[in-house]
Amino acid sequence: MSIWSQLIPEFSFEQVFVEPWTDFLDPFIWIFLMGFFVTAACGFLGTFIVWRRMALVGDAISHSVLPGLVIAFLVSQSRDTLPMFLGAVGAGVLTTGLIEVIHQKSRIKTDAALGIVFTTLFAIGVVLVSIYGENVDLDTDCVLYGEIEHVTLEPLSSVFGLFEAPGSVLRMGVVSLLVVGLVILFYRPLVVSSFDPGLARSMGMNPAVVHHALMSLLAIVVVSSFEAVGAVLVIAMLIFPGTTASLLSDRLPVILGITLVIALLGSLLGMHFALWLDISTAGAISTVIFGMFLLAWILAPRRGLLWRAFR
Repeated sequence: MSIWSQLIPEFSFEQVFVEPWTDFLDPFIWIFLMGFFVTAACGFLGTFIVWRRMALVGDAISHSVLPGLVIAFLVSQSRDTLPMFLGAVGAGVLTTGLIEVIHQKSRIKTDAALGIVFTTLFAIGVVLVSIYGENVDLDTDCVLYGEIEHVTLEPLSSVFGLFEAPGSVLRMGVVSLLVVGLVILFYRPLVVSSFDPGLARSMGMNPAVVHHALMSLLAIVVVSSFEAVGAVLVIAMLIFPGTTASLLSDRLPVILGITLVIALLGSLLGMHFALWLDISTAGAISTVIFGMFLLAWILAPRRGLLWRAFR
């Protein structure tokens, strides 16, 4: 038996691509939908985060929400959506506020202030989980990598008597629709304040309010995605879809549309990839999306490496 056969399982198209949708539709449809909702919400919002050159702020918030989650649970003694959201939003706003205060009140640059804040808050969160782990019902593996497969173990909740779905899938679906709806509703202030804050002020907009609202929405998306993909992989889903789409188009509406297509394909192929290799679904989705980024980087018209080499 060769070393490759030991490392890579035998591939069966029927088992990997057909049986999940014929024999095991009930569990796999929820895994796919959860992956799509997480990737779509993160990618849609992450496009603006990347265009604002704040990708590492998304990284900081994705780590710093951990102490907010733990403190929210210790105060409320509940893992319900509302206290978790409030804890995450509070931690996210605290993160951005501390970064700005350290940068403005000292000679420390923004990137160093960001590193100081998010590593400190994440370390505090890990310490709190270690101390109160039995009460908080969180573990560091779940925090870092997530367990998207656990949605299949949740009881089904009815939606107005029309259909039933796991509660976390419903919540993530609502959050995804909220993100898309708010971006469409406040598209103009987001775009103007992202590219030219001075122009936004002259037009009567408040870039600071837009900034903090975006950070608060980012915190909500991150905490909603936390259980599924964890603090590490949520960063990839915030950055890769938007950056990949930016290689394929210059127009922001087209980029946002491509981001949703990447979320759909990444979730679908990642789920089958994980089934074939028997690995983490969240990790497989992130790997597939990274593969899409590499393809776009190499083959994209005008911006791809091959296009620029043979132009």
